Amino acid sequence: MSTDDAAIKKIDGGDGRFFDAIAERYDLLNRIISLGQDGYWRNKAVKALQLPEGARFLDLATGTADLAIASAKRHRDLDVVGLDPSAEMLANGRVKVSKANLEGRVELVLGDAQDLPFEDDSFDGVAISFGIRNVPDRRKALQEMNRVARPGGRIVILELSEPRQGLLASPARFYIHHVVPRIGGLISGSKEYRYLQESIAAFPTADAFAQLMREVGLTNVNASPLSFGAVNLFTANAGH
Repeated sequence: MSTDDAAIKKIDGGDGRFFDAIAERYDLLNRIISLGQDGYWRNKAVKALQLPEGARFLDLATGTADLAIASAKRHRDLDVVGLDPSAEMLANGRVKVSKANLEGRVELVLGDAQDLPFEDDSFDGVAISFGIRNVPDRRKALQEMNRVARPGGRIVILELSEPRQGLLASPARFYIHHVVPRIGGLISGSKEYRYLQESIAAFPTADAFAQLMREVGLTNVNASPLSFGAVNLFTANAGH
């Protein structure tokens, strides 16, 4: 194992310090690596939330607040809280929130998805986009999402995946394993960006992750592939 490989295996994706290091170029990396599709995928997630008027919405792993901003723009009376473990990502997110004139409606807070600082039944909807694979204890994070959502509240999870079958499976794997780390390294200047590629490959299948969602008590669980399986959109309802 090379020195770089050993360093990558030690990375904790749930530790905000890793994302602090790539925060300045994170949005650019997302645009390039997703081939410009990340905005489209987030809009799908916002629509899937099906939030009522005057709702309160929690965006976990909000990063630079793309999903939080998109949801606030779609629902003009929505109260949005975005939470992330990276102070630098949140700092960039606050700049974007300010530019969108959403300071009074979008609040960004530092925190851990595995131990949410909110009371039970606090939100009408909870989402996490491109972040659940980085959480060390996914089961705990799902339990927390279920806890803070109001009974029947909407749960939406958007996550990158590695297609395992179909005509595009082989090209997609090549892109994830060889193109993504090279682009990430060149743009971010950080070899640790390989971690993100490896985390995509290691994420469970859609069926396996959907089963985990059911095990923590979520109901009406559904998994929908987007862009030929490059992304999965998971939806459910709080089951308590």
